[in-house]
Amino acid sequence: MIRLAGMTRDSIVDGPGIRTTFYVQGCPHHCPGCHNPETWPFEGGREVEPEELLAVVKANPLCRGVTFSGGEPFAQAAGLLPLAKMLKADGYEVASYTGYTFEQLLRGTPDQRALLGSIDVLIDGPFILSQRSLELNFRGSRNQRVLNVPASLAAGEAVAETRPGWLGEY
Repeated sequence: MIRLAGMTRDSIVDGPGIRTTFYVQGCPHHCPGCHNPETWPFEGGREVEPEELLAVVKANPLCRGVTFSGGEPFAQAAGLLPLAKMLKADGYEVASYTGYTFEQLLRGTPDQRALLGSIDVLIDGPFILSQRSLELNFRGSRNQRVLNVPASLAAGEAVAETRPGWLGEY
């Protein structure tokens, strides 16, 4: 079960191409300047099954990727894990924003590590208002990184995503 705050069916700002973005409810970080502070409380939103969200994605023939946002997706790692696995099995690219760093997630709970292993791209780190930039692709502040998760896991350290779409090149 996933506690969902909302969704965007045709996002072009949460990764390359047309994507579906799911905003989960609940975040422990409370970053000053956050663009989704309404998702901070762990109460609210609505509970949904992963299969319901998969059906939303599959209903859009233009969608090629899915992004988890929030709130904090890794606070709901156990609920998002089945959805991430189903999306990957159906050929979708899966990305996630997180206020944690890749290194923190490597030391996280078993569910957090499992979710990390089921996604392709991670935009990590808290939003830092003093490092805010409107010039960055798919990030809000300069401290945040866009990481290739499979390469990072294989290397045991953060590896930047280099595919042109994630760099803003099409």
